[in-house]
Amino acid sequence: MNADSKLNWFRWLARTATALALVVIVVGAWVRLTDAGLGCPDWPGCYGHVHPAQLVDQVETLNEAHPDRPFDYTKALNEMIHRYIASSLGLLIIALAVLSVVNRRDPRQPRVLPWVLLGVVLMQGLLGMWTVTLLLKPLVVTLHLLGGLTTLSLLWWLSLSPELRERTGGERRLLAPASVVAALVVFQIALGGWTSTNYAAAACSDFPTCQGGFWPDMDFQDAFVLWRGLGIDYEGGVLDAPARVAIHYVHRIGALAVTLALLALVAAAWRAAGSWQTRAAGAAVLGALILQLLIGMNLIWQGWPLWLGTAHNAGAAILVLAMVTLFRRLLPRPPA
Repeated sequence: MNADSKLNWFRWLARTATALALVVIVVGAWVRLTDAGLGCPDWPGCYGHVHPAQLVDQVETLNEAHPDRPFDYTKALNEMIHRYIASSLGLLIIALAVLSVVNRRDPRQPRVLPWVLLGVVLMQGLLGMWTVTLLLKPLVVTLHLLGGLTTLSLLWWLSLSPELRERTGGERRLLAPASVVAALVVFQIALGGWTSTNYAAAACSDFPTCQGGFWPDMDFQDAFVLWRGLGIDYEGGVLDAPARVAIHYVHRIGALAVTLALLALVAAAWRAAGSWQTRAAGAAVLGALILQLLIGMNLIWQGWPLWLGTAHNAGAAILVLAMVTLFRRLLPRPPA
């Protein structure tokens, strides 16, 4: 197999892993929104077994051993499906790291990022375990979400071939503001994770107002306590209504700020673009932004249906993919 074929195999595998990472993120959101995050109270198995079907004859025994958390087959199955898919993704990422070594003599072959990615995935495994053992602690679950999106971003980055051309002066100057906007997007996604893990998504049932006004009763002091100690069960949330409203409202304000920043970035990218690929990447960012805004608003207007809540996570992932694509077009060649 020649060098071109090896590199094509690497990128094809990275694209396949990207699609699987997107599935993991969406299924993870489904698990969280169906309150199945603790469907299996242990890790990596489920009550010590590989599949919940092995437990259907032990329900009474399980319920006696876990009186505060009765066995629910559907929730256990949802959680284990997520783990199966995540494990499959881990195997693909190991294969990418191995391929980067096999093809290391090709100067076009990324050699460092596949191993960074493998480290991220190992950390994701630990966060997945702590999500269960620490009883859905919001900080851990939010970091788990960010880790999943980091994995998605690195895989997509590895799958894209660099555009080998001279960048325009405008494109080079766009890198710094694009980095700032990317940081804002990451912060907003973290706010979204914090909103979801604290069960604050439905704290405001109207839009654009919240609780019938533009400045409802809010408790900011209690809303953003990152660590409340160990042994607290966070399923269903532990915050009072004013704290949940504060989290939700800050997420809304963040959405407005990120929207304005992304619109400015897209306009600048179109002005600075030296190729149709850069313009297309800017258009993809704009399309992903519009999609996410529509999902977010309809999520409130339609009373928080489960499928739209899951789609909101998918929309965040699509926006991240669009931002990564834009960065790839602004840089002449990816780092090794």
